[in-house]
Amino acid sequence: MAQDKYKFVFTANEAASEGVTEPIRLPKLIRKAMSLARGPISKYKIGAVGRASSGRVYLGVNVEFPGLPLHHSIHPEQFLVTNLALNSEKGLRQLAVAISNDCIEFGAPCGNCRQFLMETSNEVDIKILLKSKHEAEGSFGKLKLLLPYRFSPDDVLPKGSPLLLEKRDNCLILSRSAGEICSSDCSHLKCKALAAANNSFSPYTDSPSGVALRDEDGILYRGWYIESVAYSPSLGPVQAALVDFVARSRGKGFDKIVEAVLVEKNNARVSQERTAKMILDTIAAPNCDFKVFHCDVDFQKSLLVNSDR
Repeated sequence: MAQDKYKFVFTANEAASEGVTEPIRLPKLIRKAMSLARGPISKYKIGAVGRASSGRVYLGVNVEFPGLPLHHSIHPEQFLVTNLALNSEKGLRQLAVAISNDCIEFGAPCGNCRQFLMETSNEVDIKILLKSKHEAEGSFGKLKLLLPYRFSPDDVLPKGSPLLLEKRDNCLILSRSAGEICSSDCSHLKCKALAAANNSFSPYTDSPSGVALRDEDGILYRGWYIESVAYSPSLGPVQAALVDFVARSRGKGFDKIVEAVLVEKNNARVSQERTAKMILDTIAAPNCDFKVFHCDVDFQKSLLVNSDR
């Protein structure tokens, strides 16, 4: 069987067939990850490989957008964790990030990404591969040791609050002006974007939002706002949806995106509309149809959800 060069997610058996028979072998997939990176501005191809709690192995890549400043780009660790969330994974166990083009050295994530990883529900269990060019295999170090004096969700959120990669329901419904929504398996972008917004992780500003995209072949992609307690490492809903696009579009260019919908709360403290429009105006198809719908909390449903926690 021919290898899938666009593959971003591997079962444990598939990873083993690539040589990843144990966590210390995660670098066996790093060249594959780097080949999928999109770094047209910096010219860097950076890859990450992570093993989820389920045993599946995920690739992460840097994604840059021509015509936009680099602070709108996606780091490999952000890509990987976002793809974990999109695939309903419950945790990240081990992570390897290449810091040299020859794939010999593996180091700690940058400060922003360390902070981003702190939002996950099992951050105390995450181990990072550290390997110099003089070592044959390297060793794993705990994430918490790489950010010893961290500002964490525990410093802000009530004890027991659901964190990133934990099941959540923001109990959002579209405002009346947006019309009715359909069943969860419909193909309407506003319904997909609302479902994404209900998964959004925004416990600090209470500004959940979601984006759904459609490409010229009719394939749908979705993503949601993922917030960091340090704020700047947060990932917007468009970037999260573009993670889904890169992971599943099999190498398509962003200019193949022809339709997009953003759903966000009425009077949100952090509105994504201007940023989403700017990104899509720059990278999507020239005639990309972009719509924004607003939503509110269904308080009756929210009471039921919170009473079950």
